[in-house]
Amino acid sequence: MGGHAAGDVASKIVVTEVFSELKFQSSDLAQLRENVCDVLKSAAVSANACMAAHTSSNPDTAGMGATLVAPVFMRDRLFWISIGDSPLYLYREGELRQLNEDHSLGPHIDYMVRSGMMSEDVGRNHPDRNALTSVLIGETIERIDCPEVPFQLKDGDILVVASDGLQFLSNRQIRKTLQENGTATAAKVSEILLEQLRALEDPEQDNICFSVIKVRFRRQPDENTNIFTPEFEERAAKPRQVRTRPIKPQRPPETKDIPPAGPPIDEPPAPAHPPTQGDGAPIFLRRRWLASDGGA
Repeated sequence: MGGHAAGDVASKIVVTEVFSELKFQSSDLAQLRENVCDVLKSAAVSANACMAAHTSSNPDTAGMGATLVAPVFMRDRLFWISIGDSPLYLYREGELRQLNEDHSLGPHIDYMVRSGMMSEDVGRNHPDRNALTSVLIGETIERIDCPEVPFQLKDGDILVVASDGLQFLSNRQIRKTLQENGTATAAKVSEILLEQLRALEDPEQDNICFSVIKVRFRRQPDENTNIFTPEFEERAAKPRQVRTRPIKPQRPPETKDIPPAGPPIDEPPAPAHPPTQGDGAPIFLRRRWLASDGGA
């Protein structure tokens, strides 16, 4: 939360807790698919508890908090959890819409404007417009948006996951930018949006963090494919190879007999018929192991 104590610490706690829980649970994809919302909610509660413990040990960070929006992709289905006012936008076929709930007073003020109880100018500049109605702050989480039914994605969809700092651009401007740069990479679209925010030179600009995700289906995904197991990076293991080759050692140079310095030592008897080649020299086999681990 911008303007509050140790907001950077709060955001790091939330990101670490949520991602580590998703990473851990992704080891059993079938179980994760069945309980993805429970996993996301549990991760958010754990992050909230971590912040409570941190502020208890560090009183100077009291009041720190963070919003959360975390999308989870499973094949062509989108799950998410969001707490606060960080938007999850979908751009599809020329239209822009926000998929998740806005946990701030903004929607209530907009309703008052639509109902005629407040003028549009007053509603747009209302000082409480960005006041949060739910947030991760180490206390009770008032509202959690985590739909049980996933959203069905289509080829060509563009998702923008952002903090509310992006909303200094109007929805119309965001939509126009996505429409005019439909063939550009996600990284390029992100750069353009960031430059547009800088061009506003708004002294009240909130801190900003966002990701642009372009949905492309190269082929039908495997059943066990999700964000943690990228199907296009799987490589087949290469077979191990073993090669052998005979090596004929050179005969040692002849030397004169030198009498032993000490008492004679009994030598073990030589084998009756040592393996030989055509000229009578013994054969030795040296094995060279050439192993490939498939890049692991």
